[in-house]
Amino acid sequence: MSRPQEPHRPFFHFGNPFRTPKGSQLPPRLLSLLNVFEATLSERLQRLVPKDKNDILSLSWMKLAMESLSEIHCDIKNLITELELPVTDWDEKWIDVYLDISVKLLDISIAFTSELTRLNQGHLLLQCVLHKLESDTPDQFLRACSSLDSWRQHIRSKNPRVEGCRPILDKLVESLNLPKVKNSAKGKVLMRSMYGAKVATTYICSVFAAGFSGSTNNLLDLPVPATFPWAQVFSDVQTTVNTEIRNIFSCGEFTVLRELHAVDACSKKLYPFLQDGFGPAEGESFKNSVSDLRNTAEKLSQGLDNLSKVVLSQNQSQGEILTSKLRVGIYNLVWVMKLRLTLTCIACISVHSQKRGDILIWYPYL
Repeated sequence: MSRPQEPHRPFFHFGNPFRTPKGSQLPPRLLSLLNVFEATLSERLQRLVPKDKNDILSLSWMKLAMESLSEIHCDIKNLITELELPVTDWDEKWIDVYLDISVKLLDISIAFTSELTRLNQGHLLLQCVLHKLESDTPDQFLRACSSLDSWRQHIRSKNPRVEGCRPILDKLVESLNLPKVKNSAKGKVLMRSMYGAKVATTYICSVFAAGFSGSTNNLLDLPVPATFPWAQVFSDVQTTVNTEIRNIFSCGEFTVLRELHAVDACSKKLYPFLQDGFGPAEGESFKNSVSDLRNTAEKLSQGLDNLSKVVLSQNQSQGEILTSKLRVGIYNLVWVMKLRLTLTCIACISVHSQKRGDILIWYPYL
């Protein structure tokens, strides 16, 4: 759905997309709007600085990251309203920014959706393990052991959609080079604000892709000019999170998702009891292992459910944002058709996800 490739034009490489010529200044009202947006962005990012390294890539942290992104998107929406910038006055390149990134983010969100669905399917296997242990049949341990083997193989298998995230992430990085804005103070405020939102969105997508793929290949290190007031806090988040993720993978762990790792650790303790049996003296240890597996599995399931609610709620609002901001003033018939097709795909996936209980993650125009 991307537009035909145009000859490469040298935009900024992670440069400042809002460079005010010497001698020119923003009107006080626009400067105030920009300052408020960037200060709020700093606050949103500050929430993502982990208080403890064990918080990194927990499902609660991922939920917080999604909530922060949703709030950043709302901040952009409110800024556009405050700027009183009619869509009919928008440069065609600004429209391209909206639509091109929407399609790329929809692609990567489908990959995330499939992986979260896969994790939920794994939880069903854990429930089978626990149910069989309660069945009190002669072959209960053998059957439970078989189900536990299936779960361990399932969670270590690769998801082709997640494995293919890197090219999409590279396109998101390229999108950070926003078009220059001439003769529009409001446009400059909008592009600079969108740059901050895009950096946050691109980076968090890369963290999710790294966590879901079980590899640092998808983890990005994004340089941001120090001239941005939110640059330091973004650097703090990026350095802390990336360092911990790389440390975990360097130790040979198959996942950085905290709740999933906890369940896997409990399964390893339980497995020898199921495979080799145990005597009366080990009965208490066996019961504790079963209890630990049940508790950690429940925390994993609850964490996935909480994350599902946030991302599904966010998705339901995205079509409204695209429709309200882009349906007026887009005169290119091809792009109107593409926009309608994008929204149709979103609507179909949303309905399908609700029926199956899947998790849909999609970011709008950033």
